[in-house]
Amino acid sequence: MNKQVQTPEQSAGDRIDERAERIKQATSSAVDSTREAVERAADRVEESLHHATDKAAGAAHKASDKAAQVGERSREVYDETIDRADAWLEQVRDYVREKPVQSVAIAIGAGWLLGRILRR
Repeated sequence: MNKQVQTPEQSAGDRIDERAERIKQATSSAVDSTREAVERAADRVEESLHHATDKAAGAAHKASDKAAQVGERSREVYDETIDRADAWLEQVRDYVREKPVQSVAIAIGAGWLLGRILRR
């Protein structure tokens, strides 16, 4: 029978050690829970940022495509306008070649009328 009798100081020390160990475990558990919560929140923030970035990239891509379409349509309209102006100019040249006297009379009349309008 090798039972040792503990002194009150030893008994109090053991109780303090036990409570300290429980506090340590509770603190460790709280730290782990907090770490997990922070990691989950960070994951949600990262996911939200990726989603927002993807959405912004999609919008930028759509805007770029639309700008390219507008640019292409502008080029088409410009080319059509140039073609029409060239065709009109060719018609005027043909008219002047076919009827030079009338063309000069029309030019003089147009010049006189323009002069009257601009003098006012």
